[in-house]
Amino acid sequence: MRIAMIGTRGVPARYGGFETAVEEIGSRLVEGGHEVVVYCRGKNRSPSYRGMERVPLPALKHPILETLSHTALSVGHLLRHRCDAAIVFNAANAPLLPVIRAARIPVAVHVDGLEWKRGKWGPVGRRYYLVNERVSVWLADELISDAEGIADYYRERYDTPSMFLPYGAPIRDSTDLSRLSELDLTEHGYHLVVARLEPENQVDRIIEGYLQSDAQLPLIVVGSVPYESEHEKRVNELAESDPRIRQLGGVWDQDLLDTLYAGAASYLHGHTVGGTNPSLLRAMGAGANVIAWDVNFNREVLGDNGVFFNGLTQLSAALEETESDPTAAAERGLRARTHAAATYRWDEVTKGYEQLCEEMRAGTRSRKLRKQAHGSPSPLAPPPEYHKLGKSHST
Repeated sequence: MRIAMIGTRGVPARYGGFETAVEEIGSRLVEGGHEVVVYCRGKNRSPSYRGMERVPLPALKHPILETLSHTALSVGHLLRHRCDAAIVFNAANAPLLPVIRAARIPVAVHVDGLEWKRGKWGPVGRRYYLVNERVSVWLADELISDAEGIADYYRERYDTPSMFLPYGAPIRDSTDLSRLSELDLTEHGYHLVVARLEPENQVDRIIEGYLQSDAQLPLIVVGSVPYESEHEKRVNELAESDPRIRQLGGVWDQDLLDTLYAGAASYLHGHTVGGTNPSLLRAMGAGANVIAWDVNFNREVLGDNGVFFNGLTQLSAALEETESDPTAAAERGLRARTHAAATYRWDEVTKGYEQLCEEMRAGTRSRKLRKQAHGSPSPLAPPPEYHKLGKSHST
């Protein structure tokens, strides 16, 4: 079976959750005897990676148009090099679904998190994502949710089911922490944040909570954003206000990044609008003591194997508790790793994708069947919380 993966930055994974999923799932599908085509962005022109065929194509450098422009070129290529099933990542790419369907290629949409809630979008951007949620519901043969919270949202808002396929967690039973010396760090001698510098990931709030606390260990911030933003400027200003805060930017050395997770006194997770987040799973798999923003997605993944906060005071207290009782913090990390190993397995996730593609090719998962079973999507009126979002961000 020939499977196309469309709508991400491609492989090797160097950006976020979608790219991680494509690499982990695609490579395993190849091992299972399938052909996998991954449409990629960036300067890497190599024709293959881990057995997957890479198709590098350009994209417009614009926060909104980059993804859609690249996907449009990808779909154009797909029409000339047909596949048995296509997985489109990100509901923002829904305007291209009619073209894929017209070519009679079965297609599933991985809808990601609640994109319209992301702080970088203004009213036009948020409306665009809401419209494309509905288009995805209407035109995709299947929807993929990586968290039960996302599945609940589509069930409640659109009266439509989705296939729950979470991410897997890389489990590290042991890690050589000697590489910490490259960064002048020691085991359990720092707190860690790993996130794209986007408003909904709350890196600025995490730094504020750290500054408000009596924590003694330094705060290490790993992350960047591919375009200038007010949020990034705010993070930089806060970080520069205290010499204990160190910004490393993007860390692309994956072994070093795993070492940072495993050696941290705490991993601070501020993501608020996504589904199952790979950075959280990676921290859990490394045995990190996780302190996470209190939202349903994070509680779903972490369970009772971490600490939650929803304000600066709670975050400050969690940091201070970590430093005053490192034994309890380390025990939470071990429980989190055990939970991740039992629950989030890439091999099982890949089996789900394989089954989905086979059923779409056979016609037992189709838009027609979904429509017959669940009717039309609910009206286009935005949910009540849409109107509560700030409108100060540009689109």
